[in-house]
Amino acid sequence: MLPDAWQTVLADELKKPYWKTLQDFVAAERNEHEIYPPNDEVFTAFELTPPEKVRVLILGQDPYPNKGQGHGLSFSVKPGVAIPGSLRNMYKELNDDLGIPPAKTGYLVPWAKQGVMMLNAVLTVRAGEANSHKSQGWEVFTDTVIHALSEKTDPVIFVLWGAYAQKKTKLIDTTRHAVIQSAHPSPLSAKNGFFGSKPYSKINAQLTAWGQPEIDWRLG
Repeated sequence: MLPDAWQTVLADELKKPYWKTLQDFVAAERNEHEIYPPNDEVFTAFELTPPEKVRVLILGQDPYPNKGQGHGLSFSVKPGVAIPGSLRNMYKELNDDLGIPPAKTGYLVPWAKQGVMMLNAVLTVRAGEANSHKSQGWEVFTDTVIHALSEKTDPVIFVLWGAYAQKKTKLIDTTRHAVIQSAHPSPLSAKNGFFGSKPYSKINAQLTAWGQPEIDWRLG
């Protein structure tokens, strides 16, 4: 279930017909296929980062489609799971940017607990089939989440990697909030503008300018 704080913010959205249709679709998919993440982890990003705590939003596309990977935070995997290519590249850039050695775990929960919302545009996926749950309604929901964060009084940094994420700029009041964008950290595109983009230091510099604490990017 979506946490109460988010239910309050998104109350009107949850009453719309598409929301029930979407939930019915996901339930039917779970009856027929292996679906990730597990049902109790779909809203992990919302549980770890309540709306009033969101300071940074890092937008992904859809969950990792392989067993044991996705657990409701974009780019993150559970402890003990091999670190995917995009996250390895994120760690490489973190090392180049701030001198923080690559973590041995892909578990990004410590970032989320500091106000970094790790949100995918689509929140479920069929095992082994990337983008299999796109255009079923999740994007409508997460667009509303992005817009709701843009309505916040306190400023938010929106991190948009790749063309897909950058299309969401239209949902953001860029006169009040900050947008950091570059190529996607995927192995297919990281060399085309992600490496050298220094997103982590840019985020911390912006937070400092707003009088907010920096993010501690170290994962141990």
